[in-house]
Amino acid sequence: MPLILDPEVAEAMAPMGEAMAGMIPPAVGDVAGRRAMWEPILDASGKAQPIPEDVTTHDYVAATDDGAQITMRWYAKHESIPGSAVLFLHGGGYLFGHIEHFDGPVTRYVSASGVPMLSVEYRRAPEHPYPTPLEDAYTALKWLNGHAAELGVDPDRIGVMGDSAGGGMAAAHSILSRDRRGPQIARQILLMPMLDDRNTTPDPHIAPLAVWTYDDSRTAWPALLGDAAGGPDVPATAAPARLENATDLPPAYLEIGQIDAFRDEASAYAITLSRAGVPVEFHLHPGVPHEFDSIAFNADVSRRAIADRIRVLKSI
Repeated sequence: MPLILDPEVAEAMAPMGEAMAGMIPPAVGDVAGRRAMWEPILDASGKAQPIPEDVTTHDYVAATDDGAQITMRWYAKHESIPGSAVLFLHGGGYLFGHIEHFDGPVTRYVSASGVPMLSVEYRRAPEHPYPTPLEDAYTALKWLNGHAAELGVDPDRIGVMGDSAGGGMAAAHSILSRDRRGPQIARQILLMPMLDDRNTTPDPHIAPLAVWTYDDSRTAWPALLGDAAGGPDVPATAAPARLENATDLPPAYLEIGQIDAFRDEASAYAITLSRAGVPVEFHLHPGVPHEFDSIAFNADVSRRAIADRIRVLKSI
């Protein structure tokens, strides 16, 4: 029996399918074409829901080890006694997306949970391949830890969160901070994470309904990793599915849709963490593709997923 879309998600996706019916998708390797196609969609989806007015933002700048200046946007609901905070890493396959495209989702997370977030404008591949995006975000993690007192943050209660490529980066940061002995990460929240550069062979059950396609993966991983993509020498901080030793990693919340090209790598990563004794909460949502919650935000499955994320954010 073939996989089928959740009815509410299918209804929400129908106009998108009609709009894109006559479009020729970008070829493998066409980064510019993907940016031109997806960034307007990211912008529109971020603004499709009301943006709460009880969250304020402030932009900061940090210097990286190679002399670049990265922008970081701080979202906070109100001042309080020192509490938790989250470093948020946006998606976009390492190729596209900017922090402003995710203002809506991040603001809604902060408004609903009360947990402030720092979103990072990391540099993107292929102009800036691995490890630059990772190191940019690590710079932001160190900055957040170093400025915890003035921001009203308990440095022992800093989590990392991301979706898609951002979810992969959140997983990578959990590994990196462990290996570099800090800053400490209290929780990793991995939403439909992009974890495995070897996952480029289409699954016939997923491919016809995929939002993020296998051609997208065949474009994104080489852009990030160059000729090393798919080979034997890719480190776990580039593709966390390569991880062999998961001991001492922070507790993880991980979710994925059943009709997502990242399904198997996310499921396998939850098992890898669990076998190392890492506490894991894992959700496999039936009948939904990549970024289902942005496409069909009023669907019951999306409401349940958002409620779970907010619950986990509050628990940090």
